[in-house]
Amino acid sequence: MNKEKYNQIIDEVYDFYCKSFENQSEIERYSFDTNPMTKVMFVEKIKNLDWFSEKWGLKIEERELSLEERVDYKKKRDGIARTFAPYTHQILDGSNIPTKLIKITYNNETVESYE
Repeated sequence: MNKEKYNQIIDEVYDFYCKSFENQSEIERYSFDTNPMTKVMFVEKIKNLDWFSEKWGLKIEERELSLEERVDYKKKRDGIARTFAPYTHQILDGSNIPTKLIKITYNNETVESYE
C-alpha cells in the first residue's frame, strides 16, 4: 500500500465520522461533543483505543522493523540473493530502507505499508 491509498482510506473514514455529527439529534448535540475532532486526533484515537477503532471499522497498527526485516527488505528491493557485509540500521538508513511497518485494516481487508 502506498501513502496515497493510506490517505484515501483515512479520508473516507474521517469523512464518515464528520458526517455523523450532521445527523445528531438536538439532545445528542447538547450531551456530547458538538464538533468533530481533527483528523490527526481521530487517527491517534484509532491507533490507541480499541473501542474507538472498532466503532469506526478501522484498525491501524504500527511497529518498528527489526534489523533483519530491514535487510530482507533491501535484498528484495535490490534483487540481492545473499549479503556478505554486515548491515547496521545506519547503513540501511542511508539506503532509504523503511524503518516502520504500517498495517491498516478496513472493510475486512488488510493492507501493509512500509515507511
